[in-house]
Amino acid sequence: MPVGKKLARSGRRRAFAMAAAGSVLFTSAALNAQEIIDLPGEDRWIEPRFEEVYRIGSPSGEGWEQFGNVRKVAFDGAGHLYVFDWQPLHIHVVDGSGGLRRTLGGQGDGPGEIRRASSFTVMPDGRVVVGDTGYLAYQIFDANGDYVRRVRMTPGDRPTTLWEFTPDPAGNALLSAVGSQMLLFQYSDDLPTHTTRPIERIDLAGDVAVKDTVAVGWLPLGVEWLTSGLREPTVFGPRMLMGVLQDGTIAFSDSSAYAIKVVPPGAGVQRILRRPLQPVRVTNRMKEAEKDRQRQEPVPPGQERLMREHIDGLVFSEAVSIVRELGVSWDGQIWVQRRGEGPLDDDGPIDVLTVDGRYLGSYRAGAMMPDAFGPDRLVAYIEEDELGVQTVVVKRVLGL
Repeated sequence: MPVGKKLARSGRRRAFAMAAAGSVLFTSAALNAQEIIDLPGEDRWIEPRFEEVYRIGSPSGEGWEQFGNVRKVAFDGAGHLYVFDWQPLHIHVVDGSGGLRRTLGGQGDGPGEIRRASSFTVMPDGRVVVGDTGYLAYQIFDANGDYVRRVRMTPGDRPTTLWEFTPDPAGNALLSAVGSQMLLFQYSDDLPTHTTRPIERIDLAGDVAVKDTVAVGWLPLGVEWLTSGLREPTVFGPRMLMGVLQDGTIAFSDSSAYAIKVVPPGAGVQRILRRPLQPVRVTNRMKEAEKDRQRQEPVPPGQERLMREHIDGLVFSEAVSIVRELGVSWDGQIWVQRRGEGPLDDDGPIDVLTVDGRYLGSYRAGAMMPDAFGPDRLVAYIEEDELGVQTVVVKRVLGL
């Protein structure tokens, strides 16, 4: 795994308005209809074997790779890397040796320009979809980088309800887990409420996006609201994490326990992969320590009252969730990052599983989850040095 200082995920995953919720366990009744596969409880360690392919990003490099704020990277089926630089709203397309092929996007109101966005995704054939909250639309570019059209977001969607999304390999659609981290946070009095955390398929075939629920994640009780209307996260609780394999199978985690749910295309949860690891009970000392930590964080001018209200209204889970990140490789592996030593330590071991329920082993604590997986066992990492200079490193996984 990379030895450079990793781009701090804590800020992205524990943001002031992160839409995550949590509790301890789901009921056994919910599991009866699925195949339960109990994986070994003892870790089998994997020695890291990665070959660096190239790295891009330098303050002294070419203009395009003097990155402002890289939010996300993704691969297409040919192994080209797409780098979304949020500051200029540019998407750079990089070839297999790290050379620039083209740049698309850019801030503006013209065709192919982006008003306001926080994420994008890449279809296997190279088409690019940008969730543009300025237009309340998905902007689509073809495999050559040319602007094609806009698809308006589903009626009722607002900038506050745009979630992370990924391609549906089966068609002209996206998949999104409602309840994962929001991409844009905006205070509003009419945020939607949910009784579950659904995984939705977003069809982009028409002029307006059409949503359909393909799986349902658990939404713990105890979620509260700030007076501003923003949903308050449950501290230490489970995130709604999702990955999509190349055959369209979805793997997701929604509880504090170690339980990875597998959803084949067109079916409900078919299989649950479990390890006998127990969540840690949240203590009063943990709660007070977290409140003190947040009080020490810098607050933007004029936001002091809102931050005090946020801290006073914190809702704590009953247990510290085990699973912190989930990713899927193009060859069908599920990578599951567990918690580390402390309740806010996201950099625990990474387990590597197969979709049919085999445990291949674990990378030791301190290993970093790839920011993107690609074909031919490619992975990409967003790294940041002590001066805040960002670098994107592409490697190839050897072994396994």
